[in-house]
Amino acid sequence: MKLYALYAVLAMASRRLGLVVAFQPSASFSVHNELHRHSNTELFSTTEEAPATAVAGTSDYKAPQAEIDRRRNLAIISHPDSGKTTMTEKLLLYGGALQQAGAVRQKAEQRATASDFMEMEQERGISISSTVMNFDYEGLRINILDTPGHQDFSEDTYRALAAADNAVMLLDGAKGLEPQTRKLFEVCRMRNLPLFTFVNKLDRPALTPYELMDEIESEFGLETHPILWPIGDGDRFKGVLDRLTNIVHIYQKPAKRGAKAEVVEVPLEDEARLKELIGDEELFDKLQEDAEILEELLNPLDMDRVLAADQSPLFFGSAMTNFGVQLFLDKFCEMGVKPVGRTAVKKDDKPKKKKAAASEGEEEKEKGELVPPEFGEFSGFVFKTQANLDPKHRDRLAYVRIVSGIYEKGMKVGHSRSKQSKKYNLAQAQALFGNDRDAVAEAYPGDVIGINNPGNFAIGDTLYSGKEALAYPGIPSFSPEKFAYIRNPNPSTYKAFQKGLDQLLDEGAVQCLRQRNDEGGGPLMLAAVGQLQFEVVQARLQSEYGVESLLEPLTYTLARWVDGGWDALEKADADGKLFGILIVQDRWKRPVLLFRNDWKAESLAQEEKYLELKPWSSPPSVDD
Repeated sequence: MKLYALYAVLAMASRRLGLVVAFQPSASFSVHNELHRHSNTELFSTTEEAPATAVAGTSDYKAPQAEIDRRRNLAIISHPDSGKTTMTEKLLLYGGALQQAGAVRQKAEQRATASDFMEMEQERGISISSTVMNFDYEGLRINILDTPGHQDFSEDTYRALAAADNAVMLLDGAKGLEPQTRKLFEVCRMRNLPLFTFVNKLDRPALTPYELMDEIESEFGLETHPILWPIGDGDRFKGVLDRLTNIVHIYQKPAKRGAKAEVVEVPLEDEARLKELIGDEELFDKLQEDAEILEELLNPLDMDRVLAADQSPLFFGSAMTNFGVQLFLDKFCEMGVKPVGRTAVKKDDKPKKKKAAASEGEEEKEKGELVPPEFGEFSGFVFKTQANLDPKHRDRLAYVRIVSGIYEKGMKVGHSRSKQSKKYNLAQAQALFGNDRDAVAEAYPGDVIGINNPGNFAIGDTLYSGKEALAYPGIPSFSPEKFAYIRNPNPSTYKAFQKGLDQLLDEGAVQCLRQRNDEGGGPLMLAAVGQLQFEVVQARLQSEYGVESLLEPLTYTLARWVDGGWDALEKADADGKLFGILIVQDRWKRPVLLFRNDWKAESLAQEEKYLELKPWSSPPSVDD
């Protein structure tokens, strides 16, 4: 029997015998005070340098505190087919951003989802790219990051989590924890993101709430605290108990598909009316027992622990039928953390010294300083780039998460990979809603804006105002595991083929490699985390650029960048150390080795340390 279920039985038995089962004493909490007390804690620093000192700044672009306080952003993560995109649509519906929620697999009378706007996403019913949706709700500005669930697109999800201050882990009530959920949870824990948990699909037969709580705690070491508690599941799913208010919400399916659900609110103590509305004596008795057990059994909700990612507020509902979605949105607005700072390093144009020899000890580390949202200069980082949000104009956007200060239309900013003297004019920024955009004159910490990208901005870049150059930690590319040559079967479409590839590869989901010494005339090799990424490139070349392509798969399974440079590689090659390994170069002509198995890569890294093999890469300086 599962742990929580066992506790529940013991609690019931003890109560019936007149005994008292006591756990940790309850403690009151104030959401408002806790949010303000912890909003800028070092807990959210993206490096292990601690404690970081807040940088001093001028007030040229200082953001008003009221605008900082009213912002919330939320990344939605899950295993594929847990209802993530449907959940996003329903949050938009209840947030007032949509009049009718779309469907992932829509029927003739239904509209498509706002977040899955690509043709391939709508055809397959899956998310292949993270999207940003923002709306105003109850005086707050909400930014939602809808992320892909499929493992082949996990790199895009990891990048979106770098821009998030909160995350909600969506679980399928019948399946519980699944492989991709486990991987994404580890990323959230690494980033110390406050994590909310929403158990979805309660309109279908599901595991018991106690089993799900036990699974999360036993596998993740994460204590859950139920905020919404379900009444039944499947065809008997009647509604939820809000444990913070002791109000029971009884739902009825909406009359129109995609519309808001009708709800009746009844106090838990109004047993006569509640019993009548539930219409199921067994479920009514179970609700009364569960309410008592949870009050006796659980540790109190502790916002200190939530913000430290040690406790997760737990919700139950059904995004498909709209049960529990608005309640989750309301509670998130109360509990979610407002924008937090990030750790950055100061940059200069002086050439860096070559690191000391291995025998001398450790490599010098750059010390980071905390940049809070209240910092007097604008700063932000690029976490995603996207081509062809408007296919008619062949545009390219860089998605920027603002960390501090105000974005103002036409402002000039520095760029972390350019010289300090070089400035870029941000003539226009756009608020994002899937593939729809609205021009904005100002934006504040916590916002995600889209800026026109002429090709200079890459994932992980920092943009900043002021004289002091800043750089937030980069977002490295994952080591690819799939490789294939891509060819153009129709010479007459050469220009369109080349332009399409260049713009799609700028997004960073797929990398390009070429043979050693190839100056651009040889075959182009694609490298990706998963096979589906290749299919996305081919589908988008066809739909967005009108060109066909052919793929020729290769048998290599991983790549390593040679940080020691070409001289180190030439030495290893001359010594016969690279037999059976393919030597290629990336788009910046840096050496890369392709291996057929992990063992060969690990052996070479151990035996030829001067190669300095790395499983990831970051863009070089623009001025190099």
